[in-house]
Amino acid sequence: MKNKKQVERIIGGIFLLLGLITVGCVLLITIYLVISGLPAIIEIGPIDFLFGKQWASTAVEAKYGILPFILTSVYGTAGAILIGVPIGFMTAVYLSKLASTRVKDIMQSAVSLLAGIPSVVYGLVGMLVLVPGIRKLFNVPDGASLLASIIVLAIMILPSIIKMAITALDAVPRDYEDASLALGATKVETYFRVSVPAAKSGIAAAVVLGVGRAIGEAMAVMMVAGNAPNMPDSLFQSVRFLTTAVSSEMSYSSGLQRQALFSIALVLFLFIMLINATLNFFLKKEKE
Repeated sequence: MKNKKQVERIIGGIFLLLGLITVGCVLLITIYLVISGLPAIIEIGPIDFLFGKQWASTAVEAKYGILPFILTSVYGTAGAILIGVPIGFMTAVYLSKLASTRVKDIMQSAVSLLAGIPSVVYGLVGMLVLVPGIRKLFNVPDGASLLASIIVLAIMILPSIIKMAITALDAVPRDYEDASLALGATKVETYFRVSVPAAKSGIAAAVVLGVGRAIGEAMAVMMVAGNAPNMPDSLFQSVRFLTTAVSSEMSYSSGLQRQALFSIALVLFLFIMLINATLNFFLKKEKE
């Protein structure tokens, strides 16, 4: 009995240590980004940095306005969510409740394969297929645009949303559905009015994961967005995201330019934390 308690204490201590390591890593990243990025924001000026419309870091008179990057990231993430969430949600409901066992196994294997494809492959396929297709279909000078980025991001977030939503739906007790069917509801009504509301916390978590994946992607959108620091005035405008702004210039940056890139990383980090905190707040509020 004593040995069993000692083993439980040891395991509990290991879990506590691992949790502290995770929290410590987050704190270290936060402190490093603040120390590296804050000086540039102070030197450039918070208003000029956050709301400036021009980014010309290598010009004689350098300008460091990141408003185009912020708006592009917001529009790109919102567009990907508007496209990806309904498709992912409906696919999850179908696979969890309506599909046969054979179809479910085949499609879940395909979803898992989709999740394992590297970002650069998504970007390569988008650059070779999607970008020329948009250029021909809409008769625009260049298909590398915000629209191409939204479509690529929507496809990339599908596996995360589908897999987590299926897990949440499968966890709903069968008794709930049996009781609904016994009261005269159809299967479709039961799935959407009983199963989905019961699994809403898990589905919402899937959406949160999709938002994080969309806003944090760099390589794929760099290959299909055009990577030009323009204001996102149109879906067919070549744009640059917060992530791509950092990754495209970091290799040759120096001085204030390098510090400004760390400032962009800090803004992106705080932006993601704000989104997650807001969504988690509403999820907890609904549970209460």
